[in-house]
Amino acid sequence: MQDMSSMYPEDKNELYHLLQEQLKALLEDEPNMIPNLSNASALLNLALKDINWVGFYLMHNNELLLGPFQGKPACIHIPIGKGVCGTAVSQEKTQLVPDVHAFPGHIACDSASRSEIVVPIRVNGSIVGVLDIDSPSVERFDTLDQVGLEKFVQILEAGCEWK
Repeated sequence: MQDMSSMYPEDKNELYHLLQEQLKALLEDEPNMIPNLSNASALLNLALKDINWVGFYLMHNNELLLGPFQGKPACIHIPIGKGVCGTAVSQEKTQLVPDVHAFPGHIACDSASRSEIVVPIRVNGSIVGVLDIDSPSVERFDTLDQVGLEKFVQILEAGCEWK
């Protein structure tokens, strides 16, 4: 498969601005969260360099349940407070993990993953899911990624009907 990420700006501020505009266009006239999350994960997978998994986990029966994603098969159920995703929910904040092997309780769905960022998705003050992105490189994600992805998630929060 051709690496399309080279078609996107190298500058992270420009990259995330473009991704946010593309996401808004993808969400236009479609409130259903499943196709929107599917397209959002595909868009991020296309544009972000040096990642090996991107997708969503959605709250269901007081745990995170695998949602739309791009990458290898993944863990289906994640308890709240477990792993990076469950910790993002229990702490109600983005988790920026430079080295997942140093993260207590990390859940290794893919042993090739070395760093991770998880952004909670909130609707009416409650977490309804998370955006999860893994990389095979240590320290792949930084605060520019965090800010850009948090804005990306805010567009999803506003543009989807959440169940």
